[in-house]
Amino acid sequence: MPTDPAPLSAQVFQILLSLVDDDLHGYAIIQDVRERTAGEINLTASTLYAAIKRLLDSGWIEETRTRPRDDDARRRYYRLTDAGRAAARAEAQRLERLAAMARAKRLIPAKR
Repeated sequence: MPTDPAPLSAQVFQILLSLVDDDLHGYAIIQDVRERTAGEINLTASTLYAAIKRLLDSGWIEETRTRPRDDDARRRYYRLTDAGRAAARAEAQRLERLAAMARAKRLIPAKR
C-alpha cells in the first residue's frame, strides 16, 4: 500500500467500506460488498485474503479478538484502524471531486 492512500482499487475501497461500521470476518465482507454493490463487485476468497494481507501490512485494518460468543472460533474478524478510515475517507473525497468534474462537464446529471 502506498503512503498516499488514493487512488484505491475498487475492491480495497469496498473492503474498507465494509469495515466502517462493524468488525467483520472474511465471508461477511464478501457478502456485504456483493449486496452493497448489487453484485457489481464480487470478491473471491483469494482476492479478499490477498487484499486483507496488504491492508494488515499497511496498518489500515487489524485483526480483532472480539467475536460473537456462538461464532466459529476459526473465523478471523477484522476492524478498520484510524489510518484505514483516513484512507477510505480520502478515496471517497477523491471520487466526489471526480464526480463534481463530470457534473460540471454535464457528463452526468447535477445533484438534486
